[in-house]
Amino acid sequence: MRRAALVVVLALLLAGAPATAAAPSGLDRADRKDIAMQIVSSAENSTLRWRRQYTYLEDIGDGRGYTGGIIGFCSGTGDVLEVVRSYTDAHPDNPLARFLPALRDVNGTDSHRGLGRPFVRAWHRAARTAGFRHAQDVERDRVYFDPAVRRAQRDGLRTLGQFIYYDAIVMHGPGSSHLSFGGIRRTAMRHADTPARGGSEIAYLDAFLDARVDAMEAEQAHEDTSRVDTAQRVFLRDHNLDLTPPLTWHVYGDRFHIPAP
Repeated sequence: MRRAALVVVLALLLAGAPATAAAPSGLDRADRKDIAMQIVSSAENSTLRWRRQYTYLEDIGDGRGYTGGIIGFCSGTGDVLEVVRSYTDAHPDNPLARFLPALRDVNGTDSHRGLGRPFVRAWHRAARTAGFRHAQDVERDRVYFDPAVRRAQRDGLRTLGQFIYYDAIVMHGPGSSHLSFGGIRRTAMRHADTPARGGSEIAYLDAFLDARVDAMEAEQAHEDTSRVDTAQRVFLRDHNLDLTPPLTWHVYGDRFHIPAP
């Protein structure tokens, strides 16, 4: 067979070959994602049993209304509304559907108007269903987890850095203000280059955590910085950039441990 014809045949064969998805790496590996959820839960709910937190809902007095679910969705920032809306789209006859108008009204405030105890009870009932748990998982991944991992990968960060981004987005939101994830990242980049720009991963993450602590201390509800100081900095100090167990850390004075597999 002539060389030109062989090239054509190979091209046709390759064109018809099914695309192969990239294998998960870093925090998007199932085992590392579970570790991320456990560490976040240690700070948000003082337990590693994150799958028990779908039912969680309370007002913690941080000006964001109700905080609930597996990562602390807030009624005052719109993501409780998005979770309930998504759940209702898939399951119209659910106990939370009737609260959608009230959730739209309180968005951007800390108000409980139209919600209160009936809403809390309805949340607890809904959380016993697979559909509502799935709605929480989807919103976590869409707004927080997936964007954090993608941004960290573009910045050249390994698993620990991806987690550090994820935890920051969970607490501060994905926006661009100086107290949000975008602002924290900009501040860090003024002090150190990301690995994608040729910088040291350790130095950059240290700068990012410095900026994160400053943002936390600017808000009274977040002024306890132990989820950074005695957790994420511990992993960074140990140069555990792949977030490999065993892991031991402290949050709010409590000790947590994930053993080696």
